[in-house]
Amino acid sequence: MPHILMKIEAATYNIKTNKRKDLLKTDFNFSLPIFKKISDKQKEELYREFSTLIKAGVDFNQALTILTNQQKSKFLKTIYKKINNDVVKGKSLHEAIANYNYFSPYEYHSIKIGEDTRRLSEIFDQLQLFFSRKIKMKRQVISVLAYPIFVLAITLAVLYFMLNFVVPMFSSVFQHFGKDLPKITQFVVDVSNHFNTILISVVGVALVAFIGHKLLKNKDTYKRFLAKVLLKIPYLGNLVKKVYLARFCQSFSLLLSAKAPLITALELTEKMISFHPLKVTLTHAKSDVLKGETLAESLGKHNFFSSKIISLTHIGEQINELDSMFDGLAKQYNDEVDYSTKLMGTILEPVMILLIGSIVGFIMIAMYSPMFNLSKILEN
Repeated sequence: MPHILMKIEAATYNIKTNKRKDLLKTDFNFSLPIFKKISDKQKEELYREFSTLIKAGVDFNQALTILTNQQKSKFLKTIYKKINNDVVKGKSLHEAIANYNYFSPYEYHSIKIGEDTRRLSEIFDQLQLFFSRKIKMKRQVISVLAYPIFVLAITLAVLYFMLNFVVPMFSSVFQHFGKDLPKITQFVVDVSNHFNTILISVVGVALVAFIGHKLLKNKDTYKRFLAKVLLKIPYLGNLVKKVYLARFCQSFSLLLSAKAPLITALELTEKMISFHPLKVTLTHAKSDVLKGETLAESLGKHNFFSSKIISLTHIGEQINELDSMFDGLAKQYNDEVDYSTKLMGTILEPVMILLIGSIVGFIMIAMYSPMFNLSKILEN
């Protein structure tokens, strides 16, 4: 009897253990890396090639198989294969994509609208265009910031070398003069003596600010404060505003062109936008439209939108061409962002050269000033 009880308990334990294993297998995807992501460039290629295959009359299963086989990355192969398996099992494409955190709600909701309206190839074209513009904007920002960052790094290296090696050498010479140093020279010598402490303090403050940003970036209060600070910075604030307006118009146009209801388009665009002032504005706009107001009336209540957007929205609602109006606005704002980023790069180059020249010149004047005073004393 004890042996029978032991066998029953062992069998029960095995069943529970197997159930737990099955549950873990179904709830979590351990085969996929947690911290990896699909880049914008890879998504742009995915939607472009998917659109081409769909237009050629290829079904989802075959299209996903072709896309899987042509991938060199094992990571992408695994994801595409799993999506294909889900589609074969009977799931719609947007449901299969929604299972993975590598795709945003904006993407799979847009695909759902494309499936519902039988305009999936057009949705893929618009998504490809969206990521293409996003990549272009990132490259522009990188190209604008690359030179200033390079010059700033050289400036810091020169500053470190001069304050740690050149200034102490001059300082030891000045000690033999036996006279008070000029204020500008004394200031540079004091900075040189405490430079390592100052450097550690600056790095520490930067590290604390970075960690604080990471911890608080999802808090509404912090988002509101950061956005307010960004928008108040001359020139840069206006550029940031244009970037997010371009993104809003582009996304909104995509959803409206796919015949998504106005409320759905506002809701999905709100999910896609991360900039707090615009996100809050879209939340209020959605609420106002549900109450019966026109979109133009709702947008007109907020200072974030320009009079151009409000007037064109009003016209677009009257002639039932909101999608084309917002598509035109997206192109205008993208052109303005292109011009502004190029202009910023043109302005920053001489400013950075002037900055490094001023710092080096200030230190050299401070170091040679006592020598000039000494030469005057010797002449007298």
